Amino acid sequence: MESNQNNSKLKAIILILSLLLLGSMAYMFKMSSDSKRDIELSEGKYDKILSEKELVLNDLEQMKAMYDSEIASNTSLKEELEAEKAKVEALIVRVKKGESVANYKNDYIRLKREMDSLIAENTKLKEENMLLTKNLDSTNVVLDESKKYNDTLVNQNEKLSKTVEKGQKLVIVNLKTIAVKERSSGKQIETEKASRADKLKISFTIAENAMAKSGEREYYVQVIDAANNVLGDKKSITFNDKLLTYSFISKVKFENSTVDVYEELSGKDFAKGKYYINIFSKGDLVANSTFDLR
Repeated sequence: MESNQNNSKLKAIILILSLLLLGSMAYMFKMSSDSKRDIELSEGKYDKILSEKELVLNDLEQMKAMYDSEIASNTSLKEELEAEKAKVEALIVRVKKGESVANYKNDYIRLKREMDSLIAENTKLKEENMLLTKNLDSTNVVLDESKKYNDTLVNQNEKLSKTVEKGQKLVIVNLKTIAVKERSSGKQIETEKASRADKLKISFTIAENAMAKSGEREYYVQVIDAANNVLGDKKSITFNDKLLTYSFISKVKFENSTVDVYEELSGKDFAKGKYYINIFSKGDLVANSTFDLR
């Protein structure tokens, strides 16, 4: 009798343990399933965020490329397009840094709206320019013959003007220079020795020209010694962006007939060697010569 009771108790204990084991296994299975589902949901959410980020980046890169294309068309909206392109580039940097979608979504939508508006405006401008160019081409065809005729007249007038201008230019001849030693009495003795010379005498002739306008003429005389130094005043003047350093100015009254001009340049310690004499009129070299001192 006692043995039967013990067996019953043992069976009861085994049954209870079995139930506890089954309950524990069921709880562990549920926990494992919930954990797996949470991981899958989390990964799915991350994939969704990653996919949306990639889509935004792809759209932004396309927007940037479209701005580059529009800017390259030399449009009058170039500055506005470049400014919006810079905003797109700044947003690309933000997205790549990993900002949340909520932080840049409104900026992205606004930039896309502004791009659509700008490109539409630029497209309209290009169409208007094409129409204007077409109209201008038609007008140019009508004006072409008239232009050719006018060009012919202009060329003829230019040739005539050049002929007249050339005919009005004064010609300088007989440019000569001698060195002298001036005595206390005022008498000047010609010399070829640099050590004795204290003055240079320069002379030239302006040839007769009936076509030239009468009046005062200015000639810039430049004397350069053997050491490549400009003698005299050493003043400078600019003609057509060219700097001219001259020794003195010779002012001559021209009345259409031949004029002989005589000028003097005082100095001391003249260098031995070759000297260069240049005469300029309004920056143009009109005469030149050389002489030597020994």
